[in-house]
Amino acid sequence: MILAAGRGERMRPLTDSLPKPLLEVRGKPLIVWHLENLKRNGFKDIVINIAHLGFKIPQALGDGSRWGVNITYSDEQESGALESGGGIKNALHLLANEPFLVVNGDVFCEYEFDASFDLKDKLAHLILVSNPEHNKKGDFGLKDALVINKSKKMYTFSGIAYYSPLFFKDVKIEKSPLAPLLRDSIDKEQISGEVFEKMWHDIGTPKRLKDIND
Repeated sequence: MILAAGRGERMRPLTDSLPKPLLEVRGKPLIVWHLENLKRNGFKDIVINIAHLGFKIPQALGDGSRWGVNITYSDEQESGALESGGGIKNALHLLANEPFLVVNGDVFCEYEFDASFDLKDKLAHLILVSNPEHNKKGDFGLKDALVINKSKKMYTFSGIAYYSPLFFKDVKIEKSPLAPLLRDSIDKEQISGEVFEKMWHDIGTPKRLKDIND
């Protein structure tokens, strides 16, 4: 699943006329980089949630056949963006009843998505990265492959994770941020993780977009 419903307030005025995942990085829309990565690594069925100017994403991507994938859209245009937790819950019926990958539509990275990832007995597995300038304090720590909420060494959540459908069983289809859900499960030692050390960027502002394109 690619999360593509957000308004992208910090990217204005660029996102006044275009959804953030359609902004171009190095000559290609951000979301197309994800489609190519997913296809290359064995993913075929992809769900994309849409809200802000959401109709423009199906216009640009169609059914995904151009990239050899099948795209289904989870439409939040009428309800308004449900945030990450609510958006995933809303799309759960479109996802197979088995662990699935979720990636933020506004990240640009070299991480190779893993279609055969095994969660084992965990509810989720987070990909963490070194803290960028805009998130110096980080989000989570890591100890013995388990994500922890507090640590001397903190990392930033990359926006890439593998989830069990069970992680969302008590989530309601409403505006629901992901972070509190993660922190609760982390306290119960239900979330594993790893650190990804290669190229990763959160394209969150016009300056960051310009910097990566220069």
